[in-house]
Amino acid sequence: MRASFRNIFLSCTIIGSGCMIATAQTSGNVSPHEIVSLDSCRTLALGNNKAIRIAEENINAASHTRSAARTAYLPGIDFTGGYMYNQRQIELLGEDAKLPTMSFDPAKGTYEYNVVTNGGKPVVDPKTGLPVFSEIAVIPKEAMEFDTHNVFAGAFTLAQPIYMGGQIRALNKIARYGEEMARSLHDQAVQDVIYQVDEAYWGVVSLNEKKKLAQSFVNLVDSLRHNVMAMVEEGVATRSDQLTVDVKYNEACLTLTKVENGLSLMRMALAQVCGVPVDTPMTLKDEVQVSEEEMIPEAMTVDMEEIYRRRHDLSALRSAISMLEGKEKLAMSEMLPKLALVGAYSFSNPNVIHGFEKKFGGGFSVGATLTVPLWHWGGNYHRYQAAKSNTRAQRMLLDDMEEKVSLQVSQARYSYSEAFKTYEMTQKNLNSADENLKNAEVGFHEGVLTTDDVTAAQTAWLQAHSEKIDAEIGIRLCDAYLSKVAGLNL
Repeated sequence: MRASFRNIFLSCTIIGSGCMIATAQTSGNVSPHEIVSLDSCRTLALGNNKAIRIAEENINAASHTRSAARTAYLPGIDFTGGYMYNQRQIELLGEDAKLPTMSFDPAKGTYEYNVVTNGGKPVVDPKTGLPVFSEIAVIPKEAMEFDTHNVFAGAFTLAQPIYMGGQIRALNKIARYGEEMARSLHDQAVQDVIYQVDEAYWGVVSLNEKKKLAQSFVNLVDSLRHNVMAMVEEGVATRSDQLTVDVKYNEACLTLTKVENGLSLMRMALAQVCGVPVDTPMTLKDEVQVSEEEMIPEAMTVDMEEIYRRRHDLSALRSAISMLEGKEKLAMSEMLPKLALVGAYSFSNPNVIHGFEKKFGGGFSVGATLTVPLWHWGGNYHRYQAAKSNTRAQRMLLDDMEEKVSLQVSQARYSYSEAFKTYEMTQKNLNSADENLKNAEVGFHEGVLTTDDVTAAQTAWLQAHSEKIDAEIGIRLCDAYLSKVAGLNL
């Protein structure tokens, strides 16, 4: 019975863990012409991610362990059976047994041995020194031989715990908090996957916008290249001007190629996170329906106490503390008495209930067992103190994690605020870059600016637009990260 309690406890402590958020299961296929939204990508990832599936199996294991712990309150019924073949049979006598007989002597009022007398005195055997008996009873040797070549035995046993020193309650508490911890770990895995999807999704949107920007830049430089070629033919520009613009055009084409390659790799990364084949063509909603108002989310307000309550990793730590408190009670139970009711029905063949019979026979027995720990050289006490130390260490770890979470949230909010300021500055820089490029092109056509001035203005225009894209996506990513560290259900 104690071994079964130990097995339940080991099952509870193995659970690391897991957190039940309903995830949509999908076929994992995406139509080539289907426009996929951020929510669709999240649903794909939650339905196909292996880490989440592992966490769900951990929840199932924790749930079954908790159910097993509840059964410790109920009586256990077992059957034990066995068969044994013996080479020799039991022979209680080595030879025939000769037993003296007695007769009642009325004169003495007692029973006296029947012995041979000579002149009124018993005749004594000189070899043994014993009287010579006139009458004997013989027990044949064969009468005390028992056939035990084939022995069958079995028993039905019942054990009902009555008081186990709080051990059963502690096991149930450990199992309950083990299930809660598994659910918290599952929720944490879900949030991690969602954040990975958001990063990859907005990465694709960002690179797609940069691809459009790079293509516009190539067209811009190409237009300048044709103008310079025409001016060279007319003799108003030099060959050096044309070479300068050609180099810039080649650089623009190379940049476009790099962006296209990066976009392809990012699409593959998004497909991998979503759990679909990496070559799956996916057109994202924000690639074709970009709304600047929708791109810029509003800043959120945070309440640290609420965040501590929502954070799944902190919930898992709190469940671990409760499990360790259960271990304390489990260690304490080893120092307390244990009482259980036991009953059994035992049978065997051959049986000795009514003599020696070659058939099955048995009977019931009922009793109680009491175990009182007396002296174990302080081993149980030290295990109890070790459990208390582990609990205190886990509480300190929780305090440290809460401080780190507070710092993490503060950093995320600063990054979020900085992203907004960066976006506002990129808007101003973009307006200046557009005006500068326009003036440079006008000045070039009027002959007051050189090709170097125009290419410099084009480069500044490209950088301003690229920084604006980064700022927009940066706000999205900061918002996703702040939601993650705040423990929000995305």
